[in-house]
Formats: sequence, C-alpha cells, structure tokens
Amino acid sequence: MRRGFTQALQHGWRQAVRTARSMIGVPDYDTYVAHMRRHHPDRTVMTYAEFFNDRLQARYRAGGGRCC
Repeated sequence: MRRGFTQALQHGWRQAVRTARSMIGVPDYDTYVAHMRRHHPDRTVMTYAEFFNDRLQARYRAGGGRCC
C-alpha cells in the first residue's frame, strides 16, 4: 500500500509541475520528445538545453518585449 501511495504522490507532483510550467509559458520537453518520435522519427530530437533555448527565443523574438 505504501508503494502505491508513493507512486500516486510522485505522479501528482509531476502533474503539478507540468501544470505550473504550462501556466508560466515553459513548454514540456517530454511532450516535445514524444511528439518528435511519433510524428517525425527521421528528425533529430533536440537536447533539453537546445529545446529550452529554442522555446525561449521563440517566446521573446516575436513580441519584442511588450508589456501588456
């Protein structure tokens, strides 16, 4: 029973982190990797650092630093 509780707690934590990241605009690397493997198996998957930098540039490149 304790193992099941621990697994449920870990799953809940991962979901909470994923939700928080989504709310502040940080994309989910695991979702990206799953998408690439499913839909683009011939393409190279970016490392986490490459993915993070790519998403950061995409987020701030378009708007040019707007406030509202």
